[in-house]
Amino acid sequence: MANDLVNPGFWGTLPRPILALAPMYDATDAPFRRLVARYGKPDVIITEFVSCDGLCSPGRENLMYHLKYHESERPIVAQIFGEKPETHYETALLMQELGFDGIDINMGCPVRAVCKTGAGSAMINTPDLAKEIIRATKSGAGKLPVSVKTRIGWNHISTEEWVGHLLEAGPAAITLHLRTKKEMSDVDAHWDEIHKAVELAKSTDTLIIGNGDVESREGAEKLVEETGIDGIMIGRAVFGNPWLFSRSRRREEVPLEEVFDVMIEHAELYEEIFEGRRNFAVMRKHLRAHAREFDGSRELRKMLEDVNSVEDLRGILNTFRRQLSRRLETSAN
Repeated sequence: MANDLVNPGFWGTLPRPILALAPMYDATDAPFRRLVARYGKPDVIITEFVSCDGLCSPGRENLMYHLKYHESERPIVAQIFGEKPETHYETALLMQELGFDGIDINMGCPVRAVCKTGAGSAMINTPDLAKEIIRATKSGAGKLPVSVKTRIGWNHISTEEWVGHLLEAGPAAITLHLRTKKEMSDVDAHWDEIHKAVELAKSTDTLIIGNGDVESREGAEKLVEETGIDGIMIGRAVFGNPWLFSRSRRREEVPLEEVFDVMIEHAELYEEIFEGRRNFAVMRKHLRAHAREFDGSRELRKMLEDVNSVEDLRGILNTFRRQLSRRLETSAN
């Protein structure tokens, strides 16, 4: 069977290697993405995933805050998930209206609540439906490119078979998290599998992006050189390190006071963007991630466990500064 035509969209204009911020639910929200865009802009930014069923329901306004973005994030891609081609089509129409640069279909989430509906990683078990969903999304997307983020298998590795199916539907890019659904994130990523996808995609215009266990820009560039893939998507390593994608700064070179300023900036963005729609407690994991790799960071993380506002954060940081100053004075004497 011949592969469908590929619409590369903005993906085709990006220099190699492509470096992308991975979508992570309840993590890569609007304030987090804007912070990354300011301090270490990657080539592509993708939103946390949003349910097609939810967006096609009367109560969709409750989900729209997931799709807030700033012009500084472009190219910005909306990630969606679901198990119905018709809702993917309708959602793609909405993404056109909202001005996104592309659409990414989540076929990799291993969470039970998502998989039991037939969405996320469960798509690996229904390849014909997966292809139908890609085609329906492309039909509704107009000129927007449609990509897929997935895994290399369900209970066992099936890279060639699964990627072969996806390529038939002609996505602009396929991002492979190099673990199976069963493995979650409990084993090392199988980077030895990526060459299979690269070989399959050679006769197509679909890009291959790798994902899993990459912790630095330098590591990403080395992997691209070694494997021949088009780019790397990085997720967890960006927590507490909005400079990760930067060519000019490394986190370990950033003065502690600037780290504190970025923590406050992040919290201010959170309050500004969500305006009470989300509990500030969601920010705590981000703030604790910022507080690392310096003298007293363990104590600061403990102090941040109950932070509830920007005002709280300022007070905690001022208290920590005083404690740190006294500690330095004591050690000097």
